[in-house]
Amino acid sequence: MSGDIACQGCDLLVNVGALRDGESASCPRCGSPLTRLRADAYSRVLAYGSAALILLVLANSYSFLSFSASGLESVITLRETPKALWDYGMPEVALLIAAFIIVIPAVILVLLVTLCIPLHYGRYRPWLVPVAKGIFLGQGWAMVEVFIIGVIVSLVKIASMATVVLGISFWAYAAFTICFTLALASLDRYQCWERIEQLGATANAR
Repeated sequence: MSGDIACQGCDLLVNVGALRDGESASCPRCGSPLTRLRADAYSRVLAYGSAALILLVLANSYSFLSFSASGLESVITLRETPKALWDYGMPEVALLIAAFIIVIPAVILVLLVTLCIPLHYGRYRPWLVPVAKGIFLGQGWAMVEVFIIGVIVSLVKIASMATVVLGISFWAYAAFTICFTLALASLDRYQCWERIEQLGATANAR
């Protein structure tokens, strides 16, 4: 690659080819962050991504929340959340919730791990480009942080009406949200495309 990158804020073309490990670049016109070079970027993504996948499995395996009031107790799991909305006559909302908080994040994590393994070990694969495009396209549709914030806000209101117990699944999903966010933040778009192009050029030269 030429080392030039277009700012997503103002479209100014900036040369970042002189960056070294640990350095970052911002747009000189609008101040938007452009890229940050990390030599261990792919090992970071693999670590955070693998941890997030394990935590997502745990979050779907145990109780998420339990409520008790007037001698009655109700327990709900994460995977039962879309089903509860479906039973209440909101199938569209149930499908959206299942997609945004479970399915899409899980797919993105699998794609992240699949992408970063060959990038980390310097092996070119013909499917790297579509996988990278899928990650950058789909990451905006994963709303795990919105969900966990919404749950916390709801708990503040419910706590005055019932006794709420946070289950293992809640804490696992909260940790999953952190690892998921860090995994996406560690994958620099410019560095990713540069690495893919370098590996592709090396493979074609053989």
